[in-house]
Amino acid sequence: MASLAQWVAGARPRTLPTAIAPVLAGWGAAAAPGAADGALPSWARVVLVLVVTLALVIGVNYANDYSDGIRGTDTIRVGPMRLVGSGTAAPGAVRAAALASFALAAAAGLTLVALAGQWWLLALGTACLAGAWCYTGGSRPYGYAGLGELAVFVFFGLAAVLGTQYILSGRITRTGCLAAVAVGAMSTAVLVANNLRDIPTDVAVAKRTLAVRLGEQRTRRLYTALVAVPFAVTLALVATRWATLAGLLALVYALPALRRVWGGARGPELLPVLRDTALALLVWAAATAAGLTW
Repeated sequence: MASLAQWVAGARPRTLPTAIAPVLAGWGAAAAPGAADGALPSWARVVLVLVVTLALVIGVNYANDYSDGIRGTDTIRVGPMRLVGSGTAAPGAVRAAALASFALAAAAGLTLVALAGQWWLLALGTACLAGAWCYTGGSRPYGYAGLGELAVFVFFGLAAVLGTQYILSGRITRTGCLAAVAVGAMSTAVLVANNLRDIPTDVAVAKRTLAVRLGEQRTRRLYTALVAVPFAVTLALVATRWATLAGLLALVYALPALRRVWGGARGPELLPVLRDTALALLVWAAATAAGLTW
């Protein structure tokens, strides 16, 4: 049986900034002056949105562990341990953990929809749940066809940030759209770094991620372009809220990650890039949210 520490590791805690950052950015856009009739967003709704995003990310991590494990694509790993692939936990137990996480996300989401009175948001929630499972699950997982990066941009950027802003303020603004693009790009960069690391092992198991399709050098250029997006958005936001310059603090983590990618890091050498990219995302979202409400 897997230990508690191994179950926690299987949840991939280092990916949790991709769940927290969209909520911070969406909250900042919703709380910015003029975004919601001067009323601050309800903290109860903020907490519920955070439960949804955290549960979805943990759920998709367990779902990926399960689906990749039963396919045998985790036999050779250079990244964090997988529960099923390593034989540490039974596939059924990992699948149950994924489904329990998705159920928690659904329950919190239903509560939010009821509070907001916007039942059309159920369609968005259903799409997010389906996207989380079908990334590596099902008979035709889109993550194996090079569409994972697009899904991350849509779900963790556009849907998560704009959904948060709308739930909290009842509006979607230009600021929210810019923040959604920034968070989506940096969240996608986390996956790109992950898939850059896994190119050799993915090729061996016929997993055709976008990184495999592009090749190593073009994947490094894609990563660089994605990491640059939030800082370009910061410069765009400064025109209306000078305090959003605080988003540049994320360079403390982004620059070391870029240096490793530009320096040709491969395999385990890219593990710090994933960590630093996720931290850069979190710092950018937190600092930008603070700047928007200053």
